[in-house]
Amino acid sequence: MAILKVAPLGNPILRNGAGEIAPDQISSAAVRALIRDMIETMKEYDGVGLAAVQVHEAKQLAVLEVADNPRYPEKGRVPLAVLINPKITPLSEEMEDDWEGCLSIADLRGKVPRYKTIQVQALDQNGKELDFIASGFHARVIQHEWDHLQGKVFLDRMRDLSTLTHLKEYGRYWVNR
Repeated sequence: MAILKVAPLGNPILRNGAGEIAPDQISSAAVRALIRDMIETMKEYDGVGLAAVQVHEAKQLAVLEVADNPRYPEKGRVPLAVLINPKITPLSEEMEDDWEGCLSIADLRGKVPRYKTIQVQALDQNGKELDFIASGFHARVIQHEWDHLQGKVFLDRMRDLSTLTHLKEYGRYWVNR
């Protein structure tokens, strides 16, 4: 296993989107190694999600987990999940603004509107079909990673850039607002 290099904002891979992974390739040694390395990289940097494009792989693959994360201590647990070729569908027009950060946009946070509840369809690391409903922070993390696979970052979704702040200032001025 290896800690992978995270592409910072400005690297073209973050804006190019990603191609689907053929179902017969999911069990390949290369894809399995990528999944293991992505999980290790996400945990190393205290991320709650990581898209393959963020580690220089233009593949429709994301990993996520929220478990006692120091960057999001107030958020509920989300079990480890591997999403391959994900599709998301909002289940209502109801949205919620909340703070987001990104491993590719180090030390910045901003308020981003996201759908509160989504339906997720994807393949897991074994090629098994997943079809589930996610809400709250779980839905937010999935939408954030899905955006990466479409060539978008959270800054593209912000309605109001006045909340864009450095992490240190977020802790000083915004966290208890």
